[in-house]
Amino acid sequence: MSIIGSLIRQGTRLGAFAERKRLTPAEQQQIQLFELLHKARNTAFGRYYGFHEALYAPNTYQAFRRQAPATDYQGMYDRWWSQAHRNDLPDICWPGQTPYFALSSGTSQSATKYLPVTDDLLRGMKRGTRRLFFDMARFGIPNSQYTKQMLMVGSCTKPAREGQHWTGDLSGILGLNRPLWMERYYRPGRHITDLPEWSERIERMAEEAPHWDIGFAVSNPMWLQLILERIIEKHGLKHIHQLWPDFSVFVHGGVFFEPYQSTFEQLLGRPVKYVNSYMASEGFFAYQNQPGQRAMQLLTDCGVYFEFVPFNQENFDENGDLRSAQPVTVTLDEVRCHENYALLISTSAGAWRYLLGDTIQFTDTERCLIQLTGRTKQFLSVCGEHLSIDNLNEAVRRSDVKLQAGIREFAVAGVQSGSKWAHQWYVSVENQNITPEQFAQSVDEELCRLNDDYAVERKYALREIRVRFLANEVFLKWLEQRGKMNGQAKIPRVMKGAQLDDFEAFVGK
Repeated sequence: MSIIGSLIRQGTRLGAFAERKRLTPAEQQQIQLFELLHKARNTAFGRYYGFHEALYAPNTYQAFRRQAPATDYQGMYDRWWSQAHRNDLPDICWPGQTPYFALSSGTSQSATKYLPVTDDLLRGMKRGTRRLFFDMARFGIPNSQYTKQMLMVGSCTKPAREGQHWTGDLSGILGLNRPLWMERYYRPGRHITDLPEWSERIERMAEEAPHWDIGFAVSNPMWLQLILERIIEKHGLKHIHQLWPDFSVFVHGGVFFEPYQSTFEQLLGRPVKYVNSYMASEGFFAYQNQPGQRAMQLLTDCGVYFEFVPFNQENFDENGDLRSAQPVTVTLDEVRCHENYALLISTSAGAWRYLLGDTIQFTDTERCLIQLTGRTKQFLSVCGEHLSIDNLNEAVRRSDVKLQAGIREFAVAGVQSGSKWAHQWYVSVENQNITPEQFAQSVDEELCRLNDDYAVERKYALREIRVRFLANEVFLKWLEQRGKMNGQAKIPRVMKGAQLDDFEAFVGK
C-alpha cells in the first residue's frame, strides 16, 4: 500500500505542476469573462443585456458593466431564474435546461433560495477540488496517507425531482456528481447519505465508523464535531484517534473555523492539519494552497468572474444592500490589500453581476490570496462600531483561550438601551465555572483591542454588553425547527430584524 500511496502522492505533485498557471490571474479573469459572455450571448439574459455587443466592444468589461446591472438573489430569481425553476424554460441565463437547483438559506423576501447549478458549474467546481487535492502534496503528508479513506459530511444525496430538474442542497448535488476516482476512498456511502433525516445519518455513521480507516475529513466544522462526538460517545472512546489513528487532514469551509477550534481539538488525540476552503452554492471560489497560512488563493479560471465592490457607505446602505445597480467596482488588477470588498460574481450557472453577500480582504494581491471577513448583512454597526464577523470571531477565540470556556456557538445583536445601544450576546460554553460577566468583560476588552471604532463607541454610544448563556442544543434545535438541520447550515453570527425576533421568541420559550 505504501507503493500505491507513493504513486498517488507523485501524481498529486505532477498534477499541481500541470495545473500551474501560465497566465496572470488578471489575464485569466479577462479570458473567463469573455468565455462566459460568449457562451451565454444567445440566452434571454444575454440578448436583453447585449452580450454580443459587449464581446466586440473595445473594453469588454466596461461594456458588460454598463449594460448589465448589479443585483442580488431576488433580482436574479424574480425576473430570470424563476422561469427556469418554475417552468423549466431553457436558455434563460445559461444555454440549455438547468439540471439542478441548490437550496440555500433564505432572504427576508423568501424562505428558501433556489440557485441554479449547471454541468458547466460542476466542472469548474471539480477542477478546483482537483487542485486542492493536488496541492495537499505541499503539506508534508506521508505517502501512506493517500491510501486512506475520506469522510465527506454533507446533506442528503437524494434530491427531489421537480419537473425536468432536481432540487437539493449543494453538497448532495456534488455527492451525485462525485468523480469516479474518489468513490473508492469516499465515506460514508450513498446508503447513508441518501437518508433524508440528518439525525439518522449521524447515527448510521456512528455505527459504521469502526469499519472505516479515515485519513481525511471534509466538512462544515460544526457538523463534523457533532459526528465525532457521537462516535466517541457510542464507542466509549477518549478521542477519535483511538478509532482512526491516521486521521490527519481536515478540509473545512462554510464558516469561520476559529470559534470551533478549541472544542474541536478536545476530540483529537494528536494535532491534525487544517485546510481552509471557500465554496458556496454559487461556486468554488478559493482554498488554502500552502501550509502555515490561513489565507486562500482565489480560483480565477474555474467558471467564475469576480468584481470587487468597496464595502463602504457609498456603495451600501445601513442594511448591507447595494445603493445602486451601478456601484463602484474594481477588477482583480485594481484591488488593494487589507480593504474590505463585497463580491459580485458572474458564473457558468447564469449568475450575472450577482451580489454574493460575502466580504473579503486581499492579504497578497500578487498571489491573489484572500481571507473572508464577513457578510454584507452581518456587519454589526448600530452606532458606528463597524464590527466584522472576523473581528467577532477573533475576539471570541481569544476569550475562549483566556477563560478556557469551551465555546461552542454564539450570536450577537445590537439592541437599544434607553437612548443608547447595547450588544446582546448569546453563547454556549462547556465550562460551567465561567460567568456571563466574565465573558462580557473579556470579549469587550478584546474587541477594543481589535477595532478602534468599537473602542471609541464604547465610551460614548455603546452603553453595555449583555451576555446570556444557552445550552448548545438550543442553537441546534432552532436550526432544526427551521428546516436547516443539514450539513451546510450554520448559526448566523450577527442577528437582525425578523431573524433576531424569531430567535429571541424561540429562546423565550
